[in-house]
Amino acid sequence: QVQLVESGGGVVQPGGSLRLSCTGFGFMFSNFVISWVRQAPGEGRELVAQISSGGGTTNYADSVKGRFAISRDNAKNTVYLQMNNLQAEDTARYYCRANQIGRPVYWGQGTQVTVSS
Repeated sequence: QVQLVESGGGVVQPGGSLRLSCTGFGFMFSNFVISWVRQAPGEGRELVAQISSGGGTTNYADSVKGRFAISRDNAKNTVYLQMNNLQAEDTARYYCRANQIGRPVYWGQGTQVTVSS
C-alpha cells in the first residue's frame, strides 16, 4: 500500500526551527520528485520546496528562500524540510507530495506547523 507519512510538526515561537520528515512506503521512492506543499486556513496550496529524485536539484518558494532547506535520504525513503527563523505566516498544514511522470501523484496526510508567541 502506497503511503507518505509526515512528522515533525508542532508549535514553535517566532524565530524558532522545526524539521519535518516525509517517509514513503510501497513505491519506488527514489524515482520520485518530492515536494512540500503547505496550506493555511482559508488559503490555497503553496509549493514550498521541491527536490529532484536524486537530490541534486532543489527549488524554493521566494517566501522561504534562505530559511528552509529540503534534503533527502533515499536509503531511508525520507525527505526532510529544515525550517529556520519561522514566522507567523509560515503557520499552515504541510503536506508531502510525490510525483513522477506517468505515475499517480501521492500525497501524505500532512503535519501541522503553528508559529505563535
